[in-house]
Amino acid sequence: MRLLTLTAMFCAIAYVVMFVLKISGIGGFLTFDVKDAIIAAAAMLLGPAAGAVISFIVALLEMVTVSTTGIWGAIMNFVSSAAFAVTASAVYNYAPKIKKTVTGAWCGLGVSIIGTTVVMLGMNLIITPIYTHMPTEAVAGMIAPLLLPFNLIKCVLNAALVMIIYKPISLTLRKSGFFAASGGAEKKETYFSKLTLLVFLISAAVAAVCVVLLIRVFGGHFNVFG
Repeated sequence: MRLLTLTAMFCAIAYVVMFVLKISGIGGFLTFDVKDAIIAAAAMLLGPAAGAVISFIVALLEMVTVSTTGIWGAIMNFVSSAAFAVTASAVYNYAPKIKKTVTGAWCGLGVSIIGTTVVMLGMNLIITPIYTHMPTEAVAGMIAPLLLPFNLIKCVLNAALVMIIYKPISLTLRKSGFFAASGGAEKKETYFSKLTLLVFLISAAVAAVCVVLLIRVFGGHFNVFG
């Protein structure tokens, strides 16, 4: 029941934040929103399967409510969210020696950045021509100047946001009784340890650089509640 409750909660949060803050008009037609960071944080906390389920539900909700790209856009959204969240969660939760550590989180997100970027470039070549009616050759010509840097920056920004929000979410849920502390160690954790502060500062700096690139270099603009 707790897993179901948390899955529903993260679905709702991911869906809502999609409306709250976006960077639109990137390269003229691309958009960044923070839902993938929420989904990835949920997947790292609840497991890869939950991440896949949340990715599917949010993509479906987006398709039937606000999306203008129909089923093809939903497929792109699902693959992007699931590839990023499931990969990061799998490494973080199951990689020997580094599972459920800061190192495991960085490694999982690093693998996720590379893997998701590659997967989405493939999806751009296959799916984008279908719903945009652009020739495949035209889409391929956009890879180097736009699609590759966009997907890479998007994944890095999401990874930085995950590192910012994961610890507060995890500790809040544990202190609320959703998860039991392991061996008493979790009870001693705080929101403001030196390691947490260092991770926050590094992640915030990386996120800021990514936002500047999306806006100043690729022409994006903030779209709040839009």
